[in-house]
Amino acid sequence: MGKQLKELVVIIIVVLLIRAFLAQAYNIPSGSMIPTLLVGDFILVNKLVYRISEPLRGDMVVFKYPLDERIDFIKRVIAKGGDRVEFVRLFDERTNTEVYKVVVNGKDFSISYVGDKEKAPEGCSLIYEEKIYRDNGEILKHEVCYKKFGFKTPGMLSNAIDENLCLKYEGGLCTEFIVPKGYYFVMGDNRDNSRDSRYWGFVPRENIIGKAFVIYYSGETPHLTPEDVGPFTVVRQIVSALLHPRFSRIGKPLIH
Repeated sequence: MGKQLKELVVIIIVVLLIRAFLAQAYNIPSGSMIPTLLVGDFILVNKLVYRISEPLRGDMVVFKYPLDERIDFIKRVIAKGGDRVEFVRLFDERTNTEVYKVVVNGKDFSISYVGDKEKAPEGCSLIYEEKIYRDNGEILKHEVCYKKFGFKTPGMLSNAIDENLCLKYEGGLCTEFIVPKGYYFVMGDNRDNSRDSRYWGFVPRENIIGKAFVIYYSGETPHLTPEDVGPFTVVRQIVSALLHPRFSRIGKPLIH
């Protein structure tokens, strides 16, 4: 009995050390990262990588929500401190839809139409491929989505950015701005259904927890808002995912 207890204590200590310094598991409760991440994806986050390096443009990062640090968010890094960001409206004649792209430091993060989303989950109707110029010179290609109709947010809300950082206002939005030093501008891949830096501002470096690197499990689960997340809802999500697995997504890498 004493030996078993000692082994259990060692296992608990190892798990806590891994959780504190190396990797941590998260469940995706909302559709803000569709089509890359779906509601019900369970991901692992590397907590060590940003202890020895800085986040790159294009990284999917988990961070403490600046307006309520009890809540963890996951979004994609679009720009870092010192970057000049501009939103450009586009009208795609093929889909008869207004979309928008991002330009960072004069480099065009171009988007190209891929196709329609049949079931259009979470407002994601049109799929585009976006090219992100990373800090290390690489070009990251990944999918984003837009909805065909409704309100678009090609820029930051005025209450989300200091007026000294905004270089141009258009239609009530700051469409060109400078990211302050020590902060990051992040967006969801579900561009028309993501509450991100455009709505509440920049992410401080110290709020970033780690980098998503793999989907270790995936299953159908109910949609949750950040306010819905709690001990009991997490258990409900896990049970639902186990009963409705998505085998094609299990083990899918998220590192580019």
